[in-house]
Amino acid sequence: MSSAFGARRFDRSPATAALALGDLAVLTGLLAAGFLRHNESLVEAPVRFADTLAPFLVGWVAASLVVGAYSLRARSSVRSAVLVGGATWLVAVVVGATLRATDLFHGDAPLSFVAVVGGLGLVAFVTWRSVFAVVSG
Repeated sequence: MSSAFGARRFDRSPATAALALGDLAVLTGLLAAGFLRHNESLVEAPVRFADTLAPFLVGWVAASLVVGAYSLRARSSVRSAVLVGGATWLVAVVVGATLRATDLFHGDAPLSFVAVVGGLGLVAFVTWRSVFAVVSG
């Protein structure tokens, strides 16, 4: 099937659900670390944190549909996990930074921010997805 939810783009299995939950944890953890690094409390500013997370979550969802981040191929080997996870994040960070640069979300997206969140996220997602590929075998 060629649709985003076809058999090739989206594997409906417990392993895919676990992978998606892990991706959400990595994305949330990455952005929470950055949020806290800039001396803001998640407890005191939950709406602001949600506004920080939202553009990148939208980017991840859009990128995952395009790249096929939840296909069987995405976890079939460590190499595939690295390529699919890395590609998904790179597309997601471009979408997220672009959204963040609009009036819809607070903050902006200077090149230094995009480079830091892009690089750290790439390391985080490649590592997470590699471990998942090995464990899920």
